[in-house]
Amino acid sequence: MPSDKFPVSILQNGIKITNEPPKGLRNNILGSYLGIDEQEFESCPKPIAVKRLMWGLCFFNALIIERRKYGPLGWNIPYEFSASDLRISQAQLYMFLSYYNEIPYEALKYMVAEANYGGRVTDPMDRRAISLILSDFYTPDALKDGYKYSESGKYVIPPDGPISSYVEYIKNEMPMTDLTEVFGLHDNADITSAINETNLLLGTALSLMPRKAGGAGKSQEEILQDIAKNILDKLPANFDVEGASKKHPIMYNESLNTVLQQELLRFNKLINEVRSSLINIGKAIKGEVVMSTDLEKVANSLFDNVIPALWAKQSYPSLKPLASYVMDLI
Repeated sequence: MPSDKFPVSILQNGIKITNEPPKGLRNNILGSYLGIDEQEFESCPKPIAVKRLMWGLCFFNALIIERRKYGPLGWNIPYEFSASDLRISQAQLYMFLSYYNEIPYEALKYMVAEANYGGRVTDPMDRRAISLILSDFYTPDALKDGYKYSESGKYVIPPDGPISSYVEYIKNEMPMTDLTEVFGLHDNADITSAINETNLLLGTALSLMPRKAGGAGKSQEEILQDIAKNILDKLPANFDVEGASKKHPIMYNESLNTVLQQELLRFNKLINEVRSSLINIGKAIKGEVVMSTDLEKVANSLFDNVIPALWAKQSYPSLKPLASYVMDLI
């Protein structure tokens, strides 16, 4: 958190470390409970409601953060939910339970799913999903004994007690590994999660590799020039769209001609992108043009033998490494 007592000079010269949310539902909920104010927690006029709904809120917070590891199965767009979203939602829960005789579930759900967390959610389907997920936790049924969050009954509301009892329950009773059923997903979703984690790990390891060659080996610039020249030499000329439109005119009885025109335009767009970026990299290495951020990313991708993101935007979907992709494209 910001502090006016911390010396600015140390901050400017120091190494910045970000505090990522802990991995896994168990660790995430534990982190949330360790940050709850015991006095405020115990002073609420509705002790059973606050304890059970607070558990539901912390569980919901952990659930929507952990859904990101499943990629598009979890969220269409990966959202960066922060600790402040949880703190504001907790403060609102205390306020609503203190000021109203009847618990306003709809107001609580609106504030959390539409305002606090939902303010970050831009995709309409994700907005619907987050509201539905919250409805499992902010519900009158949550105040009944034996309410379950999953079919197997592995995820339930712990017995009412002080914060220390919840901490003990999280450490001793909750499953060590997350079960996909609590996310509403099939067990096969773990495969997607494992692939995403592996790609992230290997991508990070690849980015840490030295970019400079030592000794008598070629420098990175020379290697890049060779790769760019090699691809440029193989790259075919653009398709003659005008000639194709005369040879295969768009007609009512020939729908494939329409598809052909569209495909030719798309491939020309991709070839232009590949050609221009490779030519500009050659010029940037010689100092004739400025090495922009996009060009630098393309250069790093070429060096790492992966498809540059700039090409992938214009390209057909492909999971091949760069060398295989170029052969496939040609």
